[in-house]
Amino acid sequence: MKIVLITPEGPTSRTGNKVAASRWARILRRLGHRVRVAFDYDGKPADLMVAVHAWRSAEAIQRFKSTYPDRPVVVQLSGTDIYHYIKTDPAPTLRSMELADRLVALNDLAWRAVPKRMRARLSVIHQSAEPLPQPRRPSSRAAVISVIGHLRDVKDPLRAAEAARLLPAESRVRIEQVGRAYTTQWAARARAEMVSNPRYVWRDDVPTAAVRRLLARSHGMVISSLSEGGANVISEAAVAGVPILASRIDGNVGLLGADYPGYFPIGNTRALARLLRRVEGDPSFVRQLTRAVSRRAALFRPERETAAWHRLLASLEFD
Repeated sequence: MKIVLITPEGPTSRTGNKVAASRWARILRRLGHRVRVAFDYDGKPADLMVAVHAWRSAEAIQRFKSTYPDRPVVVQLSGTDIYHYIKTDPAPTLRSMELADRLVALNDLAWRAVPKRMRARLSVIHQSAEPLPQPRRPSSRAAVISVIGHLRDVKDPLRAAEAARLLPAESRVRIEQVGRAYTTQWAARARAEMVSNPRYVWRDDVPTAAVRRLLARSHGMVISSLSEGGANVISEAAVAGVPILASRIDGNVGLLGADYPGYFPIGNTRALARLLRRVEGDPSFVRQLTRAVSRRAALFRPERETAAWHRLLASLEFD
C-alpha cells in the first residue's frame, strides 16, 4: 500500500511531531507499506494519508479527501489540537477530524477533548521508546534532574530551574536542560538563568544520543508542561527507569495513570521543589516512583506500538 505521511514543518528535526512521524514511517515500512513523508500534500496518488496534527495539516487533509474521497485518512491529534486549537481556532481542527476515517491520540484521557460524535473513530497509540544502550547509572557528583524538551511557552520550561532555587543550601540538585529555544526571548531567559542560578545548566538542542546519556545519569526527570498530547519523553524516561515528576495535566496523567505519586499542580514551583527534595533525600519515595514508572513501561514497548498500527490499518476499508 502507498501511504503519504504528512508532518508539519518545524524549527528543528527533533520536534515531537517530526520524531513521531519518523518513527511511524519506520513502523509502517516494517509492516510492508511504501511510505512517503512530506510537509504538504502535492496531489500524487496514495492509498492512505496519515496526517500529523489536525490544525497544521488541515489543508493537506482537505486536498487529499477532495482528490480521493473514498480513500482513508488517519489524523493524529497533537496536544495543541485538542487542548488549544479546538478552542481558539476550531474550524480547521474540527474539519480535519470530521474528514478523518480514524483519529489517533497519544494518551488515554484524550477522548475527553474529542467531540462525542467522533469518539468511535478514536484510537490511542502510545509512543514507544527503546531501552538505554547501557545500564542506567545516576551521577554520583550531583542529584541530576533532567528537563528534556524545547523551550516554548506551553512547556513552562524553566519551572524546574525556579524550583531548584528554593532548595536548601546543602542540596546537590542540578537541573540539566536540553532542547532548542523556540524564540530569542526564551534563549535569553535560559542564559540569564544559568548566570543567576548555579543549580541550572541549559545545553540547547542536542543529538538523540546525548539525550539518552543524560537520562542514563539522571536521578529524575521533570515535565512541567501546561498541556501535552502525550510526550514521548515520558515513554523514554519510563523505559529507562527514571523517576518522573510531572505536572498534573491530562496528557501526563493519561500516560502515567491517575495514581502516579509524582505529580505537582501546574505552575506550582513550591510543590515541585518539595518533590525535588524528596527525590534527592527520600530513598523510599524514589523506590515508589521507580516502581510506578516500571509498571507503565510496558505500554511503551516498540512491538506494542507496531501492533497498534497494524490493528488500525486492518480496520480501514479501501476502495
